Amino acid sequence: MECPKCKHPNLDGGTLAGSMSVQWCPNCYGIWIPGKEYEAWQKEHSLWYNKSEKPQPTGTLGIEFTPSPYDSKAALCPEDGHYLSRAKVPFSRVPFYIERCMLCGGIWCDNGEWDILESLGFHTEIDKMFSPNWQAKARVQELAARERQVLTEKLGPDIAGYVLELAEVLADHPHADCAATYILRRAELKRKEI
Repeated sequence: MECPKCKHPNLDGGTLAGSMSVQWCPNCYGIWIPGKEYEAWQKEHSLWYNKSEKPQPTGTLGIEFTPSPYDSKAALCPEDGHYLSRAKVPFSRVPFYIERCMLCGGIWCDNGEWDILESLGFHTEIDKMFSPNWQAKARVQELAARERQVLTEKLGPDIAGYVLELAEVLADHPHADCAATYILRRAELKRKEI
């Protein structure tokens, strides 16, 4: 079986996550996970992980990761020759993509990507990551996490905590805009020292 990314002529057999039989490239260190292997492993581990259509990262925002130089390269499935679809992995400082064959269900992870998926808690729901609904929810959650991070950096953890708590309290209040306007006006008056 040829590597779909660097075209090394032979992928070697190996084991991932304790029991999943995979093929890996000795040149670029990418990993091919056959669809049936992943599905069996996923069923075995479904009791331990919370399955959800909503991305729920267990790691922190802005994971430091340098994607493989092959990450941007299009690839064909090493099993059946079909194009591999790509899905963006959220919550990383530098965006990267994992690939999946929509025909056989096989998954390609470039060097280091499986470890990041594990640290984010996404390794048990790779199949869901390819749905537009999952990707849309991931973008919303990633934006919210980045906003929280900026608030904490700019205001400090205590004040950021108050602001986030107030935002939650006001989220469903019919006159939340009145409170937001008041806060903005007070800040503006303070800056002008009126």
